[in-house]
Amino acid sequence: MALVGPYGSGKSALFDALMLAAGVPIKRGDPRTRRMGTEMRLGHCSYLGDSWSILDCPGSVEFAYEAACALAVVDLAVVVCEPVPQRALTVAPLLRTLAEQRVPHIVFVNKIDTLEGSVRDTLAALQAYAHAPLVLRQVPMREGGTVAGYVDVVSERAYRYRRGQPSELMTLPAEMRARGQEARGALLEALADHDDALLEKIIEDIAPGTDEIYRQLRKDLAEENVVEVLLGAAEHDHGVRRLWKALRHDTPDAAETAARRSIPAEGDTLVQVFKTQHAGHGGKLSYARVWRGAARDGASLNGARIGGVFRMPAGEPVKVAQAEAGELVGLGRLEGIPTGATVSGGAPATPLPAPEPPPPVYSLAIVTGDRADDVKLSGVLQKLVEEDPSLSVTQDAELGQTVLHGQGEMHLGAAVDRLARAFNLKVTTASPRVAFKETIRHAVHQHARLKRQTGGHGQFADVKIDIAPRARGEGFLFTDRIVGGAIPKQYIPAVGEAAEEAARKGPLGFPVVDIAVTLVDGTFHSVDSSDMAFKTATRLAMSEGLGRAEPILLEPIDHVTISVPNEFTAKAQRLLTGRKGQILGYAEAPDRPGWDDVEALVPEADLHDLIIELRSQTLGLGTFRRRFDHLAEARGRVERGAA
Repeated sequence: MALVGPYGSGKSALFDALMLAAGVPIKRGDPRTRRMGTEMRLGHCSYLGDSWSILDCPGSVEFAYEAACALAVVDLAVVVCEPVPQRALTVAPLLRTLAEQRVPHIVFVNKIDTLEGSVRDTLAALQAYAHAPLVLRQVPMREGGTVAGYVDVVSERAYRYRRGQPSELMTLPAEMRARGQEARGALLEALADHDDALLEKIIEDIAPGTDEIYRQLRKDLAEENVVEVLLGAAEHDHGVRRLWKALRHDTPDAAETAARRSIPAEGDTLVQVFKTQHAGHGGKLSYARVWRGAARDGASLNGARIGGVFRMPAGEPVKVAQAEAGELVGLGRLEGIPTGATVSGGAPATPLPAPEPPPPVYSLAIVTGDRADDVKLSGVLQKLVEEDPSLSVTQDAELGQTVLHGQGEMHLGAAVDRLARAFNLKVTTASPRVAFKETIRHAVHQHARLKRQTGGHGQFADVKIDIAPRARGEGFLFTDRIVGGAIPKQYIPAVGEAAEEAARKGPLGFPVVDIAVTLVDGTFHSVDSSDMAFKTATRLAMSEGLGRAEPILLEPIDHVTISVPNEFTAKAQRLLTGRKGQILGYAEAPDRPGWDDVEALVPEADLHDLIIELRSQTLGLGTFRRRFDHLAEARGRVERGAA
């Protein structure tokens, strides 16, 4: 089971409450000082004799890939949200992912004690983004203006919340009877859509039995025909045990999930890795789902030997002999097995579907504090990317920088923090430098002569070159028009090499592109001329000539596509134009109803923190894709670029 939901919805509080209700002595954090989680937590417990594995997934959109990996391996997800209709939009991407991956799920409306309006308003707001009908299992019951309990829609009983204890059965208040029957009728109508016998009873006004309702509810949940909605307040233990009962009754078993994912019941041990963690001296730990067979300590999976099987009863690994089919466990030292891999105890298995890492939207250049750590940095970054494939690393030789790419400021901040904590490697970060280029506005003719006499053989070379601009994107071109042996053929390649080398750093300090250099004339000395002499003379000619040809700075322009809910389209357009973007147009996203794609051409130098501002203006939902489009004159950036 996975707990998922937007940042601030209270997933970690619910995880702690579920574990405590199951008798696990987990330390509960102070809600006033609790920090946002940036790493998935795995917990194991037993509730009323049933064993459970619970994944607490980070809520920030920057860690959505990790949550998607968890959803790929669980039997059921609990979507945790707040009782605020205006925040329903923040749950929309998650509901879409659950529908795409066909994961049965329950909605748990948390913080019900803060409910100000009607829970029906929250339900209606969520329904706009849900692929299946949302059916309310409980109706909130107020006392003194605060939600103090609930009416169970199926059993038609009323309960009062009690902190740290099961809810107390109470007499159903008369004023709640009509509201409870209304919710019960809506539940039965949703279930009857998929059960003819139940529909017939409703038409004939025959009350179905409680067991019949529970049976159909479980069936429809497993088949994703309906989504149950329960209420509670995890910080106060309200509704937590009722959620446990729903989970025990309605969660599909491991065999049902394997069948839903088309995994044959018979065959070799089959395991899927959904998270990787390097624990310093503790070695590598792979979080995995055992789909079939048993994962035993010392056994081999795809040729990699399991160096320990671990459960996490209270957050710390506890070694066990083996894990059975259906379990989520940690497997030690599976070297060479990456996140998302499907491994087998026998013949190589067909890979199971796994989420694709999203493209990066934020980058930082990183530098070690000690040059001696540079070699270590490369290996550690490789481990970091193995842990989290939504990170990537590039080495920019031209700019001389190592760049870490990821999903946002918080995502990369967590990665840098992990470098220090897990690998004892401290780095400093900065905005990546932009790969500016230079070119020239007009053609020039340049003459340069080298004549040195040092006692023995001297150095002599005389070159006359034409330097001319080329069309954008045509690159560097060297030709010669030497006639009559003015410069011997053996020296001409040296002139071409030196001209190309000189173009690597122009008068403004950046590589010069889209120029043609033509050797038109020159002279030589039969004794003092050499390749080196002609290279030196050519470099002098290029340096002087490029400076006279009116050099200009070029900057990379990217094609950017911002994806946002259509209510934020105007904000996205203003954001792009505020960053010198040229709007190309917008249209409804082809695979996301209610979302728009806004396209624009934007200077790369203005894109570094785009994702931060975009998310701040779109409830954290906006994202973008980018690709290099062309180079253009960097008007107004000459001083900044040259610096």
